Amino acid sequence: MNFGICQVSVAPVRANNSDSSEMVTQLLFGEKVEILECEKKWWKIKADFDGYEGFVDPKQILILEEDEYKNLVSSFYTTDSFNLLVENDLPLTLPLGASLPNFKNNEISFGNKKFSYLGDVMQAVKIKNLIVELARIYLNVPYLWGGKSTFGIDCSGLVQQVYKLCGHQLPRDASQQAEIGEVLSFLEEAEAGDLAFFDNAEGKIIHVGIILEYGKILHAHGKVRIDPFDTNGIFNTDSQEYSHKLRFIKRVFN
Repeated sequence: MNFGICQVSVAPVRANNSDSSEMVTQLLFGEKVEILECEKKWWKIKADFDGYEGFVDPKQILILEEDEYKNLVSSFYTTDSFNLLVENDLPLTLPLGASLPNFKNNEISFGNKKFSYLGDVMQAVKIKNLIVELARIYLNVPYLWGGKSTFGIDCSGLVQQVYKLCGHQLPRDASQQAEIGEVLSFLEEAEAGDLAFFDNAEGKIIHVGIILEYGKILHAHGKVRIDPFDTNGIFNTDSQEYSHKLRFIKRVFN
């Protein structure tokens, strides 16, 4: 088995080995992968963080030796919507939440590559109040199916990334995230930072959002936005109608 790391700002991960195939998720810079299959134009990978599998362009992945892969330290993340990295005097823009492997003295390195980082860093901190603060940085980021960056994001990608920066490892998809945590019996029990899940007519979980205070929810729908929220679901302030039907609310951590 081979191992690698994402060496571009954002790499699309596709359902099949074709440029026209659906993008199911993304890798952000510094994310590690196991390489399951190798073809000339496509590699099938498994993301280290959430186990998600799909196909990537091999030019966007740098091969790592197994020992480096296992020992690579990635405890620091980018903090702003846009962050600047420099390699050989050339700039590379990173989104919020990108990993900074082996960060020390504003330098990062992996494989045969070295970069200078021009920005602030953060480490994951398990403080619930930070969830809402971090989520608000994503406001107005456009919706993108399979996206999980400040260049474009979907509902579950938003939740996964925000919770990652708060020290919690959630699965990639809303239906998977709905299996984590404690169900709350009443909306009145919800705290800012808890999660609300929404289903379709067949009862399938299709949407997730981060609960705010005062009957509001932050979620990705067209763009990352804040809407009123009650026991019926999300009331879209643009269309003046309910856009998502509430299934249940959950608390992942206190």
